[in-house]
Amino acid sequence: MNKWRKINNILHRDFGYFFAGLTIIYAISGIAVNHINSWNPNYIIERKTFNLTYSELNTKNIISILKTLNINETKYKVLQTDVNLTQIFLKDKTISINTKTKKIFYESVKKRAVFHAFNKLHLNHIKGFWTYFADFYAFVLILLSVTGFFVLKGKKGLKWRGTILGIAGLIIPVIFIFIF
Repeated sequence: MNKWRKINNILHRDFGYFFAGLTIIYAISGIAVNHINSWNPNYIIERKTFNLTYSELNTKNIISILKTLNINETKYKVLQTDVNLTQIFLKDKTISINTKTKKIFYESVKKRAVFHAFNKLHLNHIKGFWTYFADFYAFVLILLSVTGFFVLKGKKGLKWRGTILGIAGLIIPVIFIFIF
């Protein structure tokens, strides 16, 4: 029994160390995605509305609008989607100009560097080899959970504390599944 416990503890320790960084990344991503109704964890989206001061829209006025919005980009595409609606597409920005309502709608989209990268891993947008590595990680999380029950002996292990906490950790999600 001691040899088995030694192997158990070695597996638990070494896989725990190896996957500690990825566990932190997945946990941070999980927290971010849990609150997706409150904020966008992947992008910072900025929206503003301005009044159009020009009576007609031409290249000179478009350049002036870009300068007013502090946009120094020279590469953009202009598309007139309607008699009254012109859209300007830039790298990470869109400007919609409504000549009838005299409104300019500005939207900027920027990646949240850390969260975007973490979510890319967590939600498996990478695919390929990462899918197999993430599957292996999921298997190891199961292994860590099971081996964790056998790390300690006696009252602090499965004989008392481990059993109570293990059952509680299983019951709480089951309750939420049935309630919600």
